[in-house]
Amino acid sequence: MELLAERASLPLREPIATAWGELTTRELLRVRLTGEDGVTGRGEAAPLEPYDGVPLVVVEEALVVYAEVLREVRPGAPGPAVLDLCREVADVPQAIAAIDLALWDRAGRREGRPVADLMTDDPLREVPVNATLGALDRAGAFAQAVAAVEAGFGCVKVKVGVGDDAGRVAAVRAAGGPALTIRLDANGAWSVEEAVAAIRALAPTGLELVEEPVHGVAALRAVRDRVATRVAMDETAADAGALTASVADAVCLKISRCGGLSALLAQAALVRATGADVYLSSTFDGPIGIAAAVHAAAALRVELPCGLATLAAFDVPPPASLEVRGGVIRVPSGPGLL
Repeated sequence: MELLAERASLPLREPIATAWGELTTRELLRVRLTGEDGVTGRGEAAPLEPYDGVPLVVVEEALVVYAEVLREVRPGAPGPAVLDLCREVADVPQAIAAIDLALWDRAGRREGRPVADLMTDDPLREVPVNATLGALDRAGAFAQAVAAVEAGFGCVKVKVGVGDDAGRVAAVRAAGGPALTIRLDANGAWSVEEAVAAIRALAPTGLELVEEPVHGVAALRAVRDRVATRVAMDETAADAGALTASVADAVCLKISRCGGLSALLAQAALVRATGADVYLSSTFDGPIGIAAAVHAAAALRVELPCGLATLAAFDVPPPASLEVRGGVIRVPSGPGLL
């Protein structure tokens, strides 16, 4: 197999403020994996160092090593065996994800079928997604919520732990009315006591869930035990042993952090075995990563809205097959991922 990797830089329309800093440009690595049959699969590596602690150069170096290993792979080698060979030389989940996505894309192109149809016999044909509101004041939050509802979104995520949380959440409820589902995301900005107090204060607004109110398994369990609102795990899901019962009501999984589609499906099964729900999100991935997540959510028949409506944040038009319409993304119907 021949592996080619190149950097891609996607500028954002506007800087995005998060609990870990400001994002202005998204740097990615795109790969092309060609087998002896001449079929090429496309993948994407999307590390985000402020979020996952993995520098882009580390992933780039891993892909260079993978290229050497893949040249020696015997024709017809199964995907899991190929991934194991890569892990043996450099176990970097974000780099493994790029290879895994390319393998799934190759398989879909060979079969002439969408990847979701390779995963299950009865995938969803559209995936519900949430809008994410970035305004840090009441007026901005109100305007963004109105725009989201007019665009057909039934669920919005509000970043909290920054600015006037109560004012912005109240403004969103006023803008969206009782039918709008509101999800909060603190990115672990609170302590346990701060999280409990904030969630109890905001709960009367009507909340679907609060994502990553605190960091760490013990802290999440402590918050969950003291509030009635559903608590979701995000960043903490990367911790060893995090996917255990009684920690969270839902777990947000990401293609890049999991190490690709194959590993995400395995983690989703583990999450569901604990009784928790699963939904997917992106760390401002590119089109290939978003497409992979949409296929995964469809195969898993995820019911909670997913955080995959992020391509519009870039100053480049998204592929038509991944446009958000009426609060959903249709699963790409062509062969492979896109």
